[in-house]
Amino acid sequence: QVQLVESGGGWVQAGGSLRLFCASSGSVSSLLPMAWYRQAPGKEREAVALITGARTDYKQSVKGRFTISRDDAKNTIALQMNDLKPEDTAVYYCKYLGFWGQGTQVTVAS
Repeated sequence: QVQLVESGGGWVQAGGSLRLFCASSGSVSSLLPMAWYRQAPGKEREAVALITGARTDYKQSVKGRFTISRDDAKNTIALQMNDLKPEDTAVYYCKYLGFWGQGTQVTVAS
C-alpha cells in the first residue's frame, strides 16, 4: 500500500512561482512513473508532468515553466512551477501506479 501526500499549494499572482511536493509512504520504484495531474473546476483531470527514472515528460502548455524532479532517498517528487498563469489554477494531484494523493490547491490571480 502506498499513501501519497501533496503539499506546497497556495495563492500566487500571475508570473509567480510555487513548488509542490509529494511524499510517498511505502516502497516506490524509480523505474516506474510518478506524475503530477491537475483538475480545474468543470474540467477533466489532466496529466501535467511525468518522471520515470531520469526521463521527464510535460504537457505542452507547461514546458519551459514547470520542472518535475524526484528524490528517491526521501521517496518524494517535486514540481517547480514558474511563470504561473491564471489558467494553471487547479487542484494538483500526485499519482503513482493506481494511487492518488488528496490534492493541493493552486490559485493564480491575474
